[in-house]
Amino acid sequence: MMPSHDFKLRVVAIDDDEQHLKFIATSLSRENVVVSTSGSPRDGLELVRKEHPHLVLSDLMMPEMSGMDLLERILEFDPGTEIILLTGQYSTESAVEAIQKGAADYLTKPVDMEKLEQRVESLLLEVRRGQRCLELENELLENSQFAAMVGHSPAMLEVFHRIRRVAPHFRSVLVTGETGVGKELAAQALHRLSPVASGPFVTCNCSAVVETLAESELFGHVKGAFTGAVQDRIGVFEAANGGTILLDEVGELSLPLQAKLLRVLQNQEIQRVGSPAVRRLDIRVIAATHRDLQSMVKEGRFREDLFYRLSTVHIKLPSLAQRKEDLPLFERHFIKRFAEQYRKPVSGITRRAQALLARYSWPGNVRELENVLGNACMMTESETIDVADLPEYIRERKTIELRGEETLLTLEQVERAHAIRVLQSAGGNKVRAAELLGISRAKLYRLLEDSALPEVGVAAPENLRQEPD
Repeated sequence: MMPSHDFKLRVVAIDDDEQHLKFIATSLSRENVVVSTSGSPRDGLELVRKEHPHLVLSDLMMPEMSGMDLLERILEFDPGTEIILLTGQYSTESAVEAIQKGAADYLTKPVDMEKLEQRVESLLLEVRRGQRCLELENELLENSQFAAMVGHSPAMLEVFHRIRRVAPHFRSVLVTGETGVGKELAAQALHRLSPVASGPFVTCNCSAVVETLAESELFGHVKGAFTGAVQDRIGVFEAANGGTILLDEVGELSLPLQAKLLRVLQNQEIQRVGSPAVRRLDIRVIAATHRDLQSMVKEGRFREDLFYRLSTVHIKLPSLAQRKEDLPLFERHFIKRFAEQYRKPVSGITRRAQALLARYSWPGNVRELENVLGNACMMTESETIDVADLPEYIRERKTIELRGEETLLTLEQVERAHAIRVLQSAGGNKVRAAELLGISRAKLYRLLEDSALPEVGVAAPENLRQEPD
C-alpha cells in the first residue's frame, strides 16, 4: 500500500482498447495517484502536453500512431517523462529498440498488475526524492558559500558537512581528489566560511611555476636580488596575507621549495628573495593535489614532515563515477548555465542521452561533464540535448577490446587508451582533447607518452606528435 501524502503522481494511459484502459485506471487510481486516459494516440499526445505526467503507459500497436512513434514524440518535448510500452506480442527486437529510444520498460499484456503497481510506487518515491533533491540543489545554489558545488549524494553531503566543521578553525587543510572533481571550488567554500572570508583568496598553480623563479613567485623578491629584478615584488603568500592561499597541485613542488613551505606553515613568516628581513603573515593555507602524497613520501619525492603538517585536516573529494546519482543535478545546472551563456532555448536532455551519460565512466570528472554539456548546448539545434549532440567517444558505448590473448590493463594504460580515443574524436587537436577530458595539456602529454600499452583496438593518430597545438 502506497503512503498517503498531498503530492499526487500523474499517470496518462493511452490504448485503443477501451476495456484495458478502464482496467489500468481502476487498478492504479488511488489517493496519491491520478490516472487520465485516452483511446487515441493523437489525443493522448495532447493530453501529455497538457498534464505533463510523471508516467505514461502506452500500447505499442495502435492505429494513427504506434507506441514507438508516440514514445519519440513525447520525449522530444518532455524528456523527463517515464514511459512504459505495453504489447500483446512480445519481441526482443522491439524491446531493445524501445529501451534504446528511451522507454523505461516494455511489458507484455495481460499486464502483471502487481508488478506495475510496484513500479508506480517506486516511481512515486523516486519523484518525491527528486523533489527533495531539487530543494537541496536550490539551497546549495542559493547559498553563495557553496557556489557551484553541486551534489546531494551521501558522499557530497559528507563533504559539505566536513567543510562547514573545518572552515571556522583551520590553519592548513589538504584537499585531494582526481583531476576535475572541484578541488578549487572546495577551497573557495572553505575560505568563504572562514573567519578571513573578507580577506583575499589567492591561487597558486604549483605545476605552472618555473623552477628557477619559483621562490620569487611564492615569497617575492627585492630590487637587485637577481638579474631582471628591477623593483621590489611581493609573492603570492604576501598577496594572500589576511586571507587564504590555495597551493594547487602542491605535489609538483621541488623538495627545496617543500622545505621552505614547511617553515612558512610552522612560523607564519616569509623572507623575500634577496632580503634578510622576516615578514610576519596571518594566512590560511589550503593545499590541493590529485596525487597520492603518501606514495610520494615513500618514494622520497615529498617531505614526510610537510605531508603530516598538511594532512592534519584532510578533505577527500569523490570522483564523479563514485556519485553518479548527482548526474541529473549537474545536467540541470550546466544546461541552465550554458543556455543562458549562449542565449539558446535549451531546457533539458532526453532520457536516452541521460542513460548514455550515466553509463560513461567520466575519467575527467565534473570538468569533463561540464565541457561535454557546454559543447552540446552550443551545437544542438533543438531545445533538448539528445544523443546526437554528445561527443562520438561517448556515443561509441564500446568497451576496449583486447586483441589476441586477454590481458589485464593497468589504470595508466586504460587512461592512455581513453585519451587516444578522445584525441581521435577531436581530430588530433590536443588542446581540444584536453578540454574535453577536463585535464591540462601537460597531463595529456604525459598520458600520450610511449608506454608498454598492449594492442587495445585503438590506434594513435599518425600525427599524434607532429600535429601542432
